[in-house]
Amino acid sequence: MERKAAKNTDATIKKQAPRFWREFKKNRYLFLLILPAVIYVFIFSYLPLPGIVIAFKNYNYNKGIFGSDWVGFKNFGYLFQTGAIYRITLNTVVYNLLFILFDLVFQVGVAVILSEIIGKKFKKVTQTMLLMPYFISWVVAGAIVYNVLGTDYGLINSILESKGLEKINFMNDPSIWPGLFIFFHVWKGLGYGSVVYLAAVTGIDQEIYEAAQIDGAGIWQRIFRITIPLLNPTIVVLLLLNLGKIIKGDFAMFYNLTGNNALLYNVSDIIDTFVYRSMIQTQNFGMSAAAGLYQSVMGFVIIMIFNTIIRKLQPDYSLF
Repeated sequence: MERKAAKNTDATIKKQAPRFWREFKKNRYLFLLILPAVIYVFIFSYLPLPGIVIAFKNYNYNKGIFGSDWVGFKNFGYLFQTGAIYRITLNTVVYNLLFILFDLVFQVGVAVILSEIIGKKFKKVTQTMLLMPYFISWVVAGAIVYNVLGTDYGLINSILESKGLEKINFMNDPSIWPGLFIFFHVWKGLGYGSVVYLAAVTGIDQEIYEAAQIDGAGIWQRIFRITIPLLNPTIVVLLLLNLGKIIKGDFAMFYNLTGNNALLYNVSDIIDTFVYRSMIQTQNFGMSAAAGLYQSVMGFVIIMIFNTIIRKLQPDYSLF
């Protein structure tokens, strides 16, 4: 019986192998197109994996990664004892949840509005203007923010000073920065995100809209009864992908907008900025690696949990 099962398994493998090569030859150009992405992921995501051991070592330059003394979970213990991990984790998660919420609302809204615009020239100009911020570096955005909100030479404070009014210390005021972070995140990603949703809207069968118009459906009825429901699969998939990154902060945005300002740590410090500061200022590579590993593990756990929930509720919408 076991021999028969083994033979059946071998036969199945032999059948699958030629099928794979047939598919490969048939779609070789498609495989060629994804090859750069595969190489990129392999080099920057898989090759550095052995470096994970730094999280469990007291890293020493002279001894190297594998020659440094093994300390086990000591780096993780120190990370949690400082209390910083709770603050930076909370900041990272809360900001990312707000980013996901506002991005979803504005990107879907803009995509739906663009799909309803009839004038092609106006639509192209609008898309171009919305997409431009995506290509602006956070370094440039940070310089713009400083020149607008700076205490000494900022545009707003210069105007206030010329009117005889008191200057506002925007750069050191923690209360305004959560709103600014959300604004700039939405501003930069609005164009790219709306294009993704617009592509999904364009793929909806136009006959459905024509039938709805014949039945007397207005624009709002078409949006909420046809467009939004048919966008749900795309929304859920992108939502899952974003939730997988909920523990990973946008280092470039937070660091370039506020710099290394200790007065704003309570509202601007996330896991990524904490790791960077630990490496640069304290030279504690072990704790930095421990924080990075903690971030990766938590992200994996979160996406597995949400994917399991989605698979139970809507199996067709799950990632795997």
